[in-house]
Formats: sequence, structure tokens, C-alpha cells
Amino acid sequence: MSKSPLRQDKTCLNCRYVVENRFCPNCGQENTDTRKTFHHLFVHFFEDLTHYENAFWKTIKNLFFKPASLTKEYLSGKRLSYLAPVRLYIFISFVTFFIITAFPGNEEELLSGNETQTVQIKDKNGVLKDSVISVKKIKISEILKAEDALQKEQHLTNEKANENFLNFGYRNIRELDSMQKYGPANEKLTDWEYNVIKKSLLVKAKNTKQELMEKFLEQLRHDFPKTLFIYMPLFAFVLWLFHGKKRWYYFDHGIFTLHYFSFLLLSILLIFFFNKIMNCFVENSITDTIRYVGLGASYIWMFYYFFPAHHRFYGETRIISFLKSIAMFVINVIMMSILLLTFMFYTFINLH
Repeated sequence: MSKSPLRQDKTCLNCRYVVENRFCPNCGQENTDTRKTFHHLFVHFFEDLTHYENAFWKTIKNLFFKPASLTKEYLSGKRLSYLAPVRLYIFISFVTFFIITAFPGNEEELLSGNETQTVQIKDKNGVLKDSVISVKKIKISEILKAEDALQKEQHLTNEKANENFLNFGYRNIRELDSMQKYGPANEKLTDWEYNVIKKSLLVKAKNTKQELMEKFLEQLRHDFPKTLFIYMPLFAFVLWLFHGKKRWYYFDHGIFTLHYFSFLLLSILLIFFFNKIMNCFVENSITDTIRYVGLGASYIWMFYYFFPAHHRFYGETRIISFLKSIAMFVINVIMMSILLLTFMFYTFINLH
């Protein structure tokens, strides 16, 4: 509780309600002096941070290890001890995609400059002697330049293999325009077909198959957060279709969806950190085993999590819950694929 002195004026600064005690009975604002010292701001920040951390870690623990418990607690009215579902999703989503995007994918200078190293060599008589040699280190940028040169050579080699990629039977735009203008009427394309094929030939002329795939993957990485956010109402709608309309409201399915998607994003973040940590160790049979076991357990838990969460929240028998979960899984995979293909098509028509 704040230690600031109470204001002499009993009128709440927020809602103008009469305040008899420390807190306004109408809006809950504390009726204390608005001018604070630096010491008060520091203490207030620490108190809020501690309270947030307590609620945050309790929320994360239940979210990750107790499927559906947060949703049941929230809908039962126990809400002050946990983060609100929307705040939880926004926080985890922001942290996950910010860290994955901002985390350096390549190390900076791995090696630079020169250093001396002592090695043992044999003289002409076969006697081992210590010899100091200068070892020139290299930079990652130099390696990348060499790789770029190699890729240019491979690009020339792969041109023939890419001839049939995205051409739709036309070698270039000139041939397409010629056929469209002078060809037989039954071979002419519709306006929509012509625009799509022309765009494909234009993209092909400016990008190799490998470059185009890299652009698609890069755009997919940027579109994935938006895709998840757009898809959540659809996911909740599928839940609504499979459960009783009188017992469950769409709001209930929405809360379940927010918690489930928060779990998925948290799992992605933890797997990302796990990979980064394992990359710090030298590869050997032990580290490889730890990596495969850790990743395998993580992916299995991500896939399995929905089944106990669905069973515990909706309270159906295990068989009915399992069959519904499988059906919803298939439907969601199809719908998610359609949404991703839509984003990919949008990316394609905006490529340069």
C-alpha cells in the first residue's frame, strides 16, 4: 500500500466522487498527493514490478504445465492472481517475435587479426622442436563474400534447370504478348490468366528459383504473427461449432484460444532459446543427444498439449474429446494452410 499522505480535498481527481477513506469507492483511485518524490517513484515501481512478476510467473507455470487450468480459473472469476488472457497473449507474442527477429542470426567477427601459435615440428634430423608461427584469422564477412562468389557461379549453372520454372509454357513476356495479340482465339488467355502469367514471368526474370524461395520464407516469417492473430477468431469459431451452444459461449472459446495460442508462442520461444544455448557447445554425441531429446520432447508436448487441455476444459469423455480434437486438428490445418497460401499469393503479386 502506498505511504503517500492523503489529500485534504476529499474529491476524487479521477471521477470527482467524494472520497471518505484512502481509495475512491467509485473508481478505486487512491486519493493521495499527486506530487511524488523520486524515492516514492522508485519504491512504487519496485512494488508494481514485484506484483507483476508474482502474477506473471504463476501464470506461466499454470499455462505451460497445467493445460486449461488458467481458462477454468479465469471463467470461474479468479482473475486477480493471473495475467488477463489478452495481456498475456500480447506480451508473449511481442517478446517471442521481437527476440526471434532481433537476435543475431550470424555471429559478428568470429576470428580477426593475427595471433601467434606454438607448434611442434621436426627438423631435418627428425627431432621435435617448438616453433612459433603466425596464424592469420579470418572474418565471417570474408567467408560470406566467398560464398556469394560461389553462388554466382552456381546461378549460371542452374539457369538451364530454372527454364521451366514459372513459365507456364512461355519463355518470356514478349512471347506471351505475341501469343495474346496474334494467336488463335481459342488459345488466348483471359485477362486474369494473362496478368498472373505475366507477373510470374516478370518475377522469374528478376529472381532465381532459390532467391524467390528465400523471399517467400522471409516474408512468411514476417507474416506469421499477423496470421496467428487473424486466425485466432477462426480457431475459436471451430471450437464453437463442436460444442454445445447453450453451455458454452463464443467468449469461453475465445479465452481458451488465447491461452492455447499463448502456450504455442511460449513453446516456440523456449525452443528458440534451447537451440541457441545448444549452439554454444561443441558438437559431439552427448550434446547431439541432449539436443534431439530436448527438441523431441518439446515438439511432442506442443502437439499433445491440446488433447488434455480440451478434455479438462470441456469435461467430455476421453474418447469423445479425442475424436473431436482430431477432427478440429484436420480442419484447422486446412484453414491455416489456406490462410498462409493467401499471404503467400499476396507476397507473390507484390514481389519485384
